[in-house]
Amino acid sequence: MLPKNLRLTKKSAFAATYRVKHSCYCRGVALFAGLPKKNPDDITRAGFVVSKKTHKRAVKRNRLKRLIRENYRLLLKDEDVGNSQKYMSIIFVGHEKAIGKSFAEIGVIVKKLLGEI
Repeated sequence: MLPKNLRLTKKSAFAATYRVKHSCYCRGVALFAGLPKKNPDDITRAGFVVSKKTHKRAVKRNRLKRLIRENYRLLLKDEDVGNSQKYMSIIFVGHEKAIGKSFAEIGVIVKKLLGEI
């Protein structure tokens, strides 16, 4: 599980990240990046969002969030997160196309997004 200090939790932090409008999209998952870091020693916080419009069932939405979060955690553990550590915050947004995908497919998507950002 991703530690609490690495997650975005406040509504204002999510709004500030969305306001920057730096994003990319790949096969059902979007990645939004916040402002660049001023101090390279700061940590990058990550948020995970799956809207109710994506799927009616909370079980499906939560599963997609868990898959994205766990893939990000494993990449963070291996220090294979690409350019994402240059930003203060990032947000992964799951869409309807990603609902039925497996753990490995989501892993490929997350890695590709982190390389693009």
